[in-house]
Amino acid sequence: MFRTALRNVLAHKARLLMTVLAVMLGVAFVSGTLVFTDTFGSAYKNKSAKSFDHVSVAIRPDGGSSRDDGQEAKQPPRLTDALLTEAGKLPGAGSVIGTYSGFTALADKDGKLVGGDWGTTGANYYPGKDGKDPRYDFAAGKAPRSAGEIALDSRTADRTGYGVGDAVRYSTDGPVKTAKVSGVFDTDDGSVVAGGSLVLFDNDTARKVLGKTEYDEIDVKAAAGTSETALKGAVEKILPKDTEAETGVSLKDEQDRMIEQNTSSMSQVLLIFAGIALFVGIFIIANTFTMLVAQRTKELALMRAVGASRRQVTRSVLIEAFIVGLVAAVAGFALGIGVAVGLEALMNAGGASLPDGPLVIGPTTIVTALLIGVVVTMLAAWLPGRRAAKIPPVAAMNSVHASPTTRGLVVRNSIGSLIVALGAVMLFMDDNYVKSGGAATILVGVIVLTPLLSRPFIAAAGPLLKPFGVTGKLARLNSVRNPRRTASTASALMIGLTLITAMTVVAVSMGSAINKMATDSLKADYAVSMANFQPLAPAVHDKLAGLPEVEASSALRTTWGEADGRDTRITGVDPKGFDKLVGLDFTSGSAAGLKGDAVLVDKETADAKGLKAGDTVPVKFDDDRTTRLKVAGVYKSNEMLDGLFTPTSVVTPHLSKIQDQQVLLKMKDGASDRAEDAVVKALGDNPAIKIQDKDDISNEVGGAINLLLNMLYGLLAMAILVAVLGVINTLAMSVFERKHEIGMLRAIGLDRAKIKQMVRLESVVISLFGAVLGVGLGLFLGWVAGDSISGSVKTYTMEIPAGRILVFLAIAAVVGVLAAVWPARSAARLNPLQAIKSD
Repeated sequence: MFRTALRNVLAHKARLLMTVLAVMLGVAFVSGTLVFTDTFGSAYKNKSAKSFDHVSVAIRPDGGSSRDDGQEAKQPPRLTDALLTEAGKLPGAGSVIGTYSGFTALADKDGKLVGGDWGTTGANYYPGKDGKDPRYDFAAGKAPRSAGEIALDSRTADRTGYGVGDAVRYSTDGPVKTAKVSGVFDTDDGSVVAGGSLVLFDNDTARKVLGKTEYDEIDVKAAAGTSETALKGAVEKILPKDTEAETGVSLKDEQDRMIEQNTSSMSQVLLIFAGIALFVGIFIIANTFTMLVAQRTKELALMRAVGASRRQVTRSVLIEAFIVGLVAAVAGFALGIGVAVGLEALMNAGGASLPDGPLVIGPTTIVTALLIGVVVTMLAAWLPGRRAAKIPPVAAMNSVHASPTTRGLVVRNSIGSLIVALGAVMLFMDDNYVKSGGAATILVGVIVLTPLLSRPFIAAAGPLLKPFGVTGKLARLNSVRNPRRTASTASALMIGLTLITAMTVVAVSMGSAINKMATDSLKADYAVSMANFQPLAPAVHDKLAGLPEVEASSALRTTWGEADGRDTRITGVDPKGFDKLVGLDFTSGSAAGLKGDAVLVDKETADAKGLKAGDTVPVKFDDDRTTRLKVAGVYKSNEMLDGLFTPTSVVTPHLSKIQDQQVLLKMKDGASDRAEDAVVKALGDNPAIKIQDKDDISNEVGGAINLLLNMLYGLLAMAILVAVLGVINTLAMSVFERKHEIGMLRAIGLDRAKIKQMVRLESVVISLFGAVLGVGLGLFLGWVAGDSISGSVKTYTMEIPAGRILVFLAIAAVVGVLAAVWPARSAARLNPLQAIKSD
């Protein structure tokens, strides 16, 4: 049977080409993803390992108290100079370093922010007894020694063109400062390697400009002959409350786990799309083997007649699939290595700056690629092989089986209807996960029902084909001749367009929701914040409030606490101009009463505690002090405005450090280039600060959504490409099957141009059938996803992007035309006499 299978593969190698390509692309996507994540995960581990060379034991806060508003609960300093000195005197301690780090925005020579919103970091240079900090090697100049000096990492220096002696502008919490570059150093810091920047200050300056009251971490290096475990035991005896000690090995293992988790998350996302491409490929494989088996029915019947069992017939088909899958998997794995290199180049071109490292090809990746290629191909070929084995030999020799049985379609339609019904029931459940499962179930049901749906759709397309005359009629009849084949071909394209349409609907609807939220919630012309959304220095608001162009302003000074036992955000605002800056939808009271010890309460908190305007509510702040505040109003919250709003004078006494989260500005003449220029100049053209109007706020979120959507389009393009191969494959096999028929058409007068037109129209009809189904299902899935989102995003309403949907349908039509080029040319080139003589 193996020899027979091998002979059949070699005999039909041209017809199996598209199957090999489909499997190869899917395997390439999978293996490329695995190689890529292994490669940059290994590179990051190698880079991070060097950063712990100076650490035997690290003393760190236990858990920490930093929050997303940048405030901290009041507590005495723990990692102090006194603790650092004491740690350095421990037996077995060789050297000790105290570290500070924090956001530091660096301006390039054009005044733009270097390193992105999140990758610009400042740290301290902590010299040891030899005057050097072991973390940094200087390639030029020297370490900073005063407040007027900084040092830059070599990558940032190369990007910006800064050198020793140049003046640079930077900011840590608002105001702009200027310093001279004292030196350029090399570092293996992961943030820098990934495209960020690192600025070094001398120790005292770092403490001041980064706003530190204690070290972030104290690193102790063991003396020769002392183990990390022994040193850790000694360190633990001097640990203050709420601190912990970790060995360098533990820190490295922890970072390795974090890197692995991050790479795993990326790998999972990429593998999902690879799985979609492979799933689409299953339809092509099943179609190919169904047609190949159908063409060899007499041969298989003869094998049965001379003694081959059903199992042997099925096994011969599976052996063919194994050979095809193995060839495709090997080719796909080789291509996958190229995909990994391409992904790295693409991400570096996009500014990701991945670390350098050798290509990592693990044995697991090789085995996975080969298994996936072989298993997917054999699974897809199993059903056609099983069908072939069930046909009685005599019936096969008489070609009784040639047309699909009605009974088989009835069973399939019944099963599909039950699956759709089950999915519909799940949609009425309250649980969002169950609803999502219901939507996926309906998608599966529709795939099963595709043969049933093909007939009415293609019948509806009849009037559009009528102008093409005989070729249009023949194309329509050929499309419905084998509903299973048409369904399988269309389903491959349908799956890709379903996902693309659903994501587009959700993305467009979410963008509109964010835009509406910004428009409804903000009356302010500008929102001023740090580029990385960390707190602003109070001096920023003080400077902007004094501008003659400003009509009203308020700093948003945020902390956390409890309102009558319920956790909530508490924001201090300027009560004089607050109602001119925000648009709150009040259910009772108003912003007019926001003065003294008053508070505005969001509706969720008010409903939970039965509060209304005029009531008094106890508010407990993070410093464990409680203040009773009078409710001036109750408003409906959203994602931009929520929690409690109270005068700044109420919040400030409870903060360990006075900082603002954001500053809102209302300009006398509204938003304009002139008004924005006034704000920019008042802040010293600061690279660390973002000045956004309502459109900027919407575009920031919308831009991120569109970027993600474009990435997903790119990932799904692989599935679409595989689907296109499916259309080509089906048409090519169909042309081969209909040689005799095409010969007859040529003999009775249908010229080559008409034959080509017939095949092209058939391709377009099948492609549009898949596209219409995909768009319809995509709109349905978009509605289901939107229903889940609308509970948390109150301004969300489903929007149908008609323009993009028309583009998707147009692309499907183009796909149909392009996919038919080769099969149509092959059909037109058939010799009529030879075709008529063929079986």
